[in-house]
Amino acid sequence: MLSKFDDYAIHPTPEPIAHAASSDRNVYDRYWFNGYASDGEFYFGIALGRYPNRGIMDCGFSVVADGEQHSFHASRRAPDEPTETQVGPFRIEILEPMMSLRVVLEPNETGIECDLVFVPRTASVEEGRQTLRNGRHVMMDSTRFAQYGHWRGRVRYGGRELAIDPERVYATKDRSWGIRPVGEPEAGGAPLGTAPQFFFLWAPLQWEDHCTHFGVFEDENGHKWHEDAQIVPAYASPDAIPGVVDPDTQKWARAEHRVVYEPGTRRAESAEIALVSKTGERREISLEPLLRFQMKGIGYTHPEWGHGRWKGELAIGGESWKTAELDPLAVENLHTQQVVKARSEGREGVGVLEQICIGRHAPSGFEGVIDGAK
Repeated sequence: MLSKFDDYAIHPTPEPIAHAASSDRNVYDRYWFNGYASDGEFYFGIALGRYPNRGIMDCGFSVVADGEQHSFHASRRAPDEPTETQVGPFRIEILEPMMSLRVVLEPNETGIECDLVFVPRTASVEEGRQTLRNGRHVMMDSTRFAQYGHWRGRVRYGGRELAIDPERVYATKDRSWGIRPVGEPEAGGAPLGTAPQFFFLWAPLQWEDHCTHFGVFEDENGHKWHEDAQIVPAYASPDAIPGVVDPDTQKWARAEHRVVYEPGTRRAESAEIALVSKTGERREISLEPLLRFQMKGIGYTHPEWGHGRWKGELAIGGESWKTAELDPLAVENLHTQQVVKARSEGREGVGVLEQICIGRHAPSGFEGVIDGAK
């Protein structure tokens, strides 16, 4: 099956680009973005995923402000053409590859709309390959890169409109692809006999003239099976960005953290992270949460709109909730991002702290599947 990309000299396998290199049903290719006001007034999340071996494409847009979160969900049969990134009224337009793009959610029955342009302030930041096995087969094997910037445009929800001013609204772009558990749980075969476990902490932070990139995956004992620690130059104008990758990006050796959890939850009350160089130099950062966003608003662990689930040729849905009324230990509510004020070496920055912890994690004091902090 040929596609537009096949006219470019970019083939990583003997197959046409539209064919995934793996036959694993959980192959995916995802766009993800966040946007947040520098003072924590609001946050919005955006996602679009294509699952070529499932034949599905889905997307979500969600905004939280004033204690309420509002979400748009949509799903369709995946198009044969991989350059087509549209699900119903939602679409992503690549204006300049690895630089600028546009996200549009046209008027629809949910009352949620947007027209946003991503304006970069850094080059792209490649994370290391992330591979996790459950003892029998590969659960996750993916590549991811991030890029920092601003948004400009507008968002509408619940009869209200937000003017998105790039002077105060920051952005993180995240692209990933590979294999990741999506869709319905796999059935059949011998049970593994082990409780589920997953720990992920990610903190993309923006400062006046640079950005810091932090991420860890850990097992139940706190062993890091993946970590990222980078310092990335930021520029006042996209024209000043030196290329797809910035040669002045600093890759540090280790990523360390200490999270103080809100009692009865698995989300941060405060946190300290550190980037550590090969020579032992430390960049320590304290994080103060300002606003919480539930990642289920764009499909992550959502019981109905979870990623990669067949909903029909085209399905659209919307929902809203008050954040204070959610059960913090319900599985669908464990995955969060918090807008955070960051402080380090006399400087202040802003960003997000993403958290998901399912199962045992000894360093955090969690012993069960979803027990909360004491």
